[in-house]
Amino acid sequence: MHLPRSAKDDQGFTLIELLVVILIIGILAAIAIPAFLSQTGKANDSAAKTQVGTLQTTLQAYATEHGSYAGGGLVELQKIEPTLNDTSTATAAVLKSEPEVFEVASTAKGTGNVYKLKNDKGTITRTCTTAGKGSCSALGTW
Repeated sequence: MHLPRSAKDDQGFTLIELLVVILIIGILAAIAIPAFLSQTGKANDSAAKTQVGTLQTTLQAYATEHGSYAGGGLVELQKIEPTLNDTSTATAAVLKSEPEVFEVASTAKGTGNVYKLKNDKGTITRTCTTAGKGSCSALGTW
């Protein structure tokens, strides 16, 4: 025997229950989003450091072919190593390219940290800006 359905039998969520669920989701998002953004900055810093290493290796290959670092600008290096054209995570730059000295840099997207490598007649120096933030040490080195 089927009895007619009454309004009491309707099942569903109340407005208060829905608001509590939305509040919990909002709190979880507020915790997760900053943690995710921090990881993105670290990844971009790491990409900038890798790009500096690629610049160094490519400039050394250029010097092997041409006898010195002179004239090894970014355009010349991009011809040798096309990955230097990628600016999605970091932007490459050749700051100095002299016969026995070169300085290269890469700026990380997001954090704006600039990672530099200078080779002065075989002496390598690594520096970075925004010291103490991101992957840059308090001493401004990496």
